[in-house]
Amino acid sequence: MNEDGRARRPQVGPGLTRRQALCGAAIGLGLPAVSALLAACGADPGDELGLDRLGNAQSGSGRALSFLSIQPHALAARQLARDFQVATGSVVRVTIVPYDQIRSKAIVDVQSGAADYDVFDYWYTTVGELAHQGVLEDLTDFIEQSRDIHPGDFISSIYDPYTLVDGRRWGLPFDGDSHVLFYNRELLSASGFDGPPRTWDQYVQMAAKITRDHPDGSVHGAVLPAQAAPIIIGSAFANRLAGFGGHFLDDKGRPALDQRAVAAASSLQALAPFTPTPVKIAFDAALATFLSGRAAMMEFWTDLGVYAEDARQSKVRGRWGVTSMPVGGSNSKPVAALNAGFALGVSRASRDKELAKRFVKFATSKQVNLELITTGGSGIDPTRRSTLTSTRYASFAPRVQKAAQSALNGNGAISWPTNDKSPELMEKLSDQLSLMLQRRKSPETAISDAQAAWEQVLTSTG
Repeated sequence: MNEDGRARRPQVGPGLTRRQALCGAAIGLGLPAVSALLAACGADPGDELGLDRLGNAQSGSGRALSFLSIQPHALAARQLARDFQVATGSVVRVTIVPYDQIRSKAIVDVQSGAADYDVFDYWYTTVGELAHQGVLEDLTDFIEQSRDIHPGDFISSIYDPYTLVDGRRWGLPFDGDSHVLFYNRELLSASGFDGPPRTWDQYVQMAAKITRDHPDGSVHGAVLPAQAAPIIIGSAFANRLAGFGGHFLDDKGRPALDQRAVAAASSLQALAPFTPTPVKIAFDAALATFLSGRAAMMEFWTDLGVYAEDARQSKVRGRWGVTSMPVGGSNSKPVAALNAGFALGVSRASRDKELAKRFVKFATSKQVNLELITTGGSGIDPTRRSTLTSTRYASFAPRVQKAAQSALNGNGAISWPTNDKSPELMEKLSDQLSLMLQRRKSPETAISDAQAAWEQVLTSTG
């Protein structure tokens, strides 16, 4: 990373940019063959991601795809479309929708027969539902026959939850989301702390002191995104559930919201008085609060580290740190929760499944994942071991890379439910947690009611 926080743009060889080499490598070409792409791989000042973007595309192949992606991946999706066109000559039409609409749009598109899309950017928690409803194409044979996919390189704690249903693979990981703990070093030091909390109890204690040290309300000890939507309040709860050693479901797929879940919920409630109103805080408000220097700590996705070093939007540049999530109870080793996280799958209704599969392989390849995680604004986090541990990622975001590697480089990360009823389960849990944060239920009652609701949902579906 340069002194001004921008990623370096190294050259791979004489006259050959990093992105040009990526173009050839991702479709299985060696450097001699890549040189044939140079005429089409010039600089383009219109690059939305600020990279050495590929220029004019190859002459059209006459083939086209339609890619349905989510708003946080908009820049990455459009860049992928351009790169794939340069690499193959095939056009990729990108449609962007809010993340909470993509599941329903995918289901309707296939089941109505509209078949408007070939590739879906799906939230991994919906993989069971999408597979069983006939929305996704089974990619098992394609993956096994494509040696250049390198499935063993995917982070093990991510690969199965994102793609596996009934022993078959229905997609490939695209965006490996988990949370780490960011903190403002100056605010911690001013309140007498020499480092971030190691336990959830310490987290609450530190947040309380920092908040009380600023009675005018100018600074809070933490900002807690806990708006009543599964992807937001569910992530806050999942961080603590993982920290206390709990799981959403047991190894037989039964609800497992036990005393560890109660401890997680209690920790969530204990923190609330020392943060801006949690049930009103979603992504944008959380980011604005931390980046403006008005919160000492925040649990968030790893790309916050890139925003924090961007002088155009951050007042905490050079003053922040990042570490693994705290632990709770008898746990001594940090465990990540797979909060959010997206994979790419081929629509069962696609009119060109062969090309759609090539695009999925291209977009989830080692080279592309590395390119995107070292690009500010891409919204993409590591899915592969090789990118998680790469020197380029370490150079681009050294503090974030270290925390992410500590959290994900193993098999301990906990996933959210991925069965057919996952969306309904997480909605019911979110409702209970929201009632708890509004002080309308105790943590014990909220978790007990969520457990009962989950048992009813899963029993009624067999």
